[in-house]
Amino acid sequence: MKPRLRKAVFPVAGLGSRFLPATKASPKEMLPIVDKPLIQYAVEEAAAAGITDLVFVTGRNKRAIEDHFDKVHELESDLSAKGKDSLLELARNVLPAGCRCIYIRQSEPLGLGHAVLCAQPVIGDEPFAVLLADDLIDAEPPVMQRMAERFAAEGCSLLGVEDVPADQTSSYGIVVPVERDADVTPITGIVEKPEPASAPSTLAVVGRYVLTPTIFELLADAAPGRGGEIQLTDAIARLLAKERVLATRLHGRRYDCGSKLGYLEATLEYGLRHAETGEAFRRYLAGRGR
Repeated sequence: MKPRLRKAVFPVAGLGSRFLPATKASPKEMLPIVDKPLIQYAVEEAAAAGITDLVFVTGRNKRAIEDHFDKVHELESDLSAKGKDSLLELARNVLPAGCRCIYIRQSEPLGLGHAVLCAQPVIGDEPFAVLLADDLIDAEPPVMQRMAERFAAEGCSLLGVEDVPADQTSSYGIVVPVERDADVTPITGIVEKPEPASAPSTLAVVGRYVLTPTIFELLADAAPGRGGEIQLTDAIARLLAKERVLATRLHGRRYDCGSKLGYLEATLEYGLRHAETGEAFRRYLAGRGR
C-alpha cells in the first residue's frame, strides 16, 4: 500500500525584495489577490488534495502569516455582535477544516533546498508536497489534487512543469524529459537555471513538488550550488540515481506573483470574476477602453 500524502511544506522565509517597499515589514506571501493573500490560495490548494499538516518554513518578519491562520477572538466577537455573519464565516474559515499549522524558523536564507530540509523534523519518513505561494495556479481541479492522485498511483517523486519561452530558461529549473510532449513523463536530468543556449528543454519546474523523504539525506550533505545556496534542483538531480522522478504538466493558468507583472495580471483576472466586485470592475475597465 502506497503512503498517503498528508503533509505539505510552504517555504515562506524569502525577503520578497522585488516588492519593496511593500514587503519591508510584511511577507510577500501576504500580498492580496483581491481580498485573499497568496499564502491562503496555496493552503486551500493543499487542503483540496487531502493534505492536513501545513508546515510553514518562516523567517524574520513572517509573524503575519501565523496571525493570519490563527483565531482572532476580538474580531470574531465584534463581527458576531454586529450581526455580520458572512464576514464572521470568512474570518473563521481562513484555515481549512481539518488542517493544522506547524511553524519552523529558517535561521539563515540558504536557499529553497535548505528551507525544505528545515522541515525534516516534522515530515519524518513520509512523502510530502512543496508549494511555492508565489506561483498562483488557477486550475480545476486544483493542481496539487491532481498531483496527489498521480502520486497515489505512482508512489514516486513528481515535479509540476510547464513550457516556458526559450529565453526564460535561466529563471527556472529545467528538466530533461524522456517524452517531450507527454502529459506525464520520467525525467533523466534537471538543471538549475541554464542559459538558453545550453538548456536541455523548455520544460520548467514551477512551484509544485511531491517528494519522497529520500530527498532529505541528499539535501543534508549537499554542497552550496548556484548563488551559494542549497539548491533543491541539485538534490533532485542526485535523487534520479536512486529513484524514479516524474514530470507532470500543469493544467490551468499560472501567474508568477513573484514578479510585479504577474501579480498585476492575477489581480486583474481574479478581480474580474470576484462575486462582489467583478461586474462593477468589468464596467470600469470597459469605460477605460479595455
